[in-house]
Amino acid sequence: MTQEEIIRESILEDVGDGDHSSLACIDKSHIGSMQLLVKQDGILAGMEVAQQVLAIIDPSIRMDQRLHDGDEIHRGDIAFVITGPVQSMLTAERTVLNFMQRMSGIATSARHYADLVKGTHTTILDTRKTTPNMRYFEKYAVKIGGASNHRFGLFDMIMLKDNHIDFAGGIEKAIDKTHQYLEERHLELKIEIETRSLEDVKRVLAHGGVDRIMLDNFTVEQTREAVKLIAGRYETESSGGITDENLREYAETGVDFISVGALTHHIKSLDLSLKFIS
Repeated sequence: MTQEEIIRESILEDVGDGDHSSLACIDKSHIGSMQLLVKQDGILAGMEVAQQVLAIIDPSIRMDQRLHDGDEIHRGDIAFVITGPVQSMLTAERTVLNFMQRMSGIATSARHYADLVKGTHTTILDTRKTTPNMRYFEKYAVKIGGASNHRFGLFDMIMLKDNHIDFAGGIEKAIDKTHQYLEERHLELKIEIETRSLEDVKRVLAHGGVDRIMLDNFTVEQTREAVKLIAGRYETESSGGITDENLREYAETGVDFISVGALTHHIKSLDLSLKFIS
């Protein structure tokens, strides 16, 4: 499903056979203005999506953009002013806010995590823990906030996690079967493998055949030791049990990446409001 198709489906979900509240009490010819009011400090995201929503609902709506994606915003700021048929603007209101509030919340969280590792070697990554059909927008918001995207889905990178390894019969068999699969299908995909102990790390290093080693639920000390063992042979990624309280400690071990599911999984939408201008 394309970005535009998702937006159209979101509008259809909300509007159905008509915005009867607006149709009932607002004259079709009534032209007015509304402004997007910021009610909470954070990072702005979703401006382009808002423009698309408005264009789909009514191309005659005009936007005066005051702020941009990635801007630091503060309570009382005006992100944009729109002018056009009032019926159409009211119909668009909730869909615009649903996208922008969630995306801005994610961007704000991403900036927070990225700032925590500033000055270290580590890059913050998101995960696939996203809202169904909202992955494109949520991962885009992560980038706006200053963090980076991990794989987009199951199709663009090999990730051999604990269940894959256990069902395949162990680390070595999982890696070998993966290489055979990729060769047979003429695919070029990077391979990441999850390790659950330092012994797992040593097995991967002895066998080879991967691009990145994930250190799952390792302590800070175990991570530091694992990074030394791997010593630049492969990329390293920490995941599991990492919070904003201990994130910096993990980053200072020298690990290349830290994946944070909370970037898109445990977020609070930013408080924004689309209001009538007299």
